[in-house]
Amino acid sequence: MTAEEPSWAVARRARYTHEEDVAFLRQAIEVSRHSREHGNTPFGAILVNEHKEVALAQENVEIDTHKCTGHAETQLCEAASQSFEHDYLWQCTLYTTGEPCAMCTGAIYWANIGRVVYAMTERDILAQTGSSEQNPTLDTPCRSIFATSQKDIEVVGPFPELVEEAAAVHAGYWN
Repeated sequence: MTAEEPSWAVARRARYTHEEDVAFLRQAIEVSRHSREHGNTPFGAILVNEHKEVALAQENVEIDTHKCTGHAETQLCEAASQSFEHDYLWQCTLYTTGEPCAMCTGAIYWANIGRVVYAMTERDILAQTGSSEQNPTLDTPCRSIFATSQKDIEVVGPFPELVEEAAAVHAGYWN
């Protein structure tokens, strides 16, 4: 650690196997199902701590509240930053059904979450939403945004074997 590096930046995060990542992504997909069942857009995210336990789960909320920042990831980051310390969050992984948009990527960065895992890309999401005014997809990979940051946030995804499963929750929603 150099004098400029904060203590959380040098802490080691838990290692995950591919199978563990897939299992947690399936939990996030289940949250997206609940989101749709509750009348919200079909996205979901979970926060997993360094002990590989789910600390938070979050659906999208913008439909009921007309909240433009109601994406699952943004709402999860807001709740996490109010509940946990930066050091704790740096050890956590955010699992999400779709690649975080630019807004959500910024929220993940500012919340200090150290690892992001997603099932399908922004382009996969666009294939589901089309030209829907409700979800005008930004085709900006989260890796590109994180690459411009001062933090070494680990990004894992997409998972080709889960794209169909994650996309199935969207079937019939956007048209």
